[in-house]
Amino acid sequence: MSGQGRPEPAVPDAAGLRLGIAVTRWNAAITEVLLERALHAAAKAGVGDPTVARVAGAMELPVVCQGLAEGHDAVVGLGVVIRGTTPHFDYVCDAVTAGLLRVGLDARTPVGNGVLTVNDEQQAWERAGTPTSSEDKGFEATVAALDAALTLRGLTP
Repeated sequence: MSGQGRPEPAVPDAAGLRLGIAVTRWNAAITEVLLERALHAAAKAGVGDPTVARVAGAMELPVVCQGLAEGHDAVVGLGVVIRGTTPHFDYVCDAVTAGLLRVGLDARTPVGNGVLTVNDEQQAWERAGTPTSSEDKGFEATVAALDAALTLRGLTP
């Protein structure tokens, strides 16, 4: 990707797929933009009425994504973890990433990881998908999850 403007990956035709999105309330100003962009990607892909579940923070994302995976073809986890002065950041980032991966593998349901792990709030905004952002992680995570769901559907005899 060129780094000029917000990249927008090719959006698959995912009409008929069921999408669940879990989004944190922590850092809500940023996560609401991530959610808006995820819903935009879903609409462009033809996905009707995604389920949106709100959770307190990033550590709650894996278990709620696991619940969503039971009734959806693809799931997306959205959140923001900003580095502080203690190792807590590393523990949270590692646990959430491993948890989301485990959900996808255990449930055989793609999970798009839209959790921003950043050094400061400005980096989060740069990835959030605003008109001035250089990246659009909510959109990208949704497209990735839907694309993987379509791939899995094609592998099933």
